[in-house]
Amino acid sequence: MMIDQPHSLPETLLTRIAEALERLAPPAPPQVNWLTHPAYVWLGQTARAVERLEAPSLPLMRGIDAQKAAVVDNVARLARGAAAHDMLLWGSRGMGKSAVLRAAVNAADAAHPGAIALVQAMPDASLPLLFAQLRGVPRQFLVLLDDLGFDAGDAEGARLLRSWLEGGVEARPANVRLAVTSNRRAIVERHMSEQDDPINPRDAVDDRLALADRFGLSLGFHACNQDDYLAIIAGYCTELALPYDAGDALEWSKRRGSRSGRVAWQYVNELAGREGKAL
Repeated sequence: MMIDQPHSLPETLLTRIAEALERLAPPAPPQVNWLTHPAYVWLGQTARAVERLEAPSLPLMRGIDAQKAAVVDNVARLARGAAAHDMLLWGSRGMGKSAVLRAAVNAADAAHPGAIALVQAMPDASLPLLFAQLRGVPRQFLVLLDDLGFDAGDAEGARLLRSWLEGGVEARPANVRLAVTSNRRAIVERHMSEQDDPINPRDAVDDRLALADRFGLSLGFHACNQDDYLAIIAGYCTELALPYDAGDALEWSKRRGSRSGRVAWQYVNELAGREGKAL
């Protein structure tokens, strides 16, 4: 007695099905060469290389001399492979927090070509994947989390950042340091009601400040005074051979509602436009 064998699919049909499934599957992210560029932008699964890291020259950055010196020294240590700190740069908008980091990496790369790169990333769940890729690469990396801030209820984001900085299994590798810029020293949003909490009021404050305490180097950037604002403009105008009037520069800041390095640069851009020059 013969037993019918189950019908098998033709080999050509199986091949077509396999090819269709391959087309539906997302392609593997391209491999990143972490040794070739001065900067990268982390995209979550892979990175985009940046051909040139744009930053103002360090001598043109006025009014933040102490902060600038500390950042430049720390980044230079990292480039040399010496012990270096994770950094928190906090304070007023437009005072050069991220610009000084980029300028410091450029200076370190000029002194030690190819030794260091900047990687701009978002503080999301893909950061451990970035750390896994950078671990073991024969190069130093400064990972920049720019303009970071957590809402008061975002306990998970703050917890992850603590873990990345130290202690946790997802902590950044030895050849990586984090640089965070934020408008708030505590990074986590705070409210006046914390002071009125009837149950251990200091605990609420201390828990938020504990995140800032994880950084070995914490630097405050404050709104510049009138003299510093004019000095920033004078430095740029001397470098770019642009005429300027102090009264006009102050009027510009009044219309903008603030004095900062960013507002000073916007005024310099205005001057260049009046003179018909490109920057």
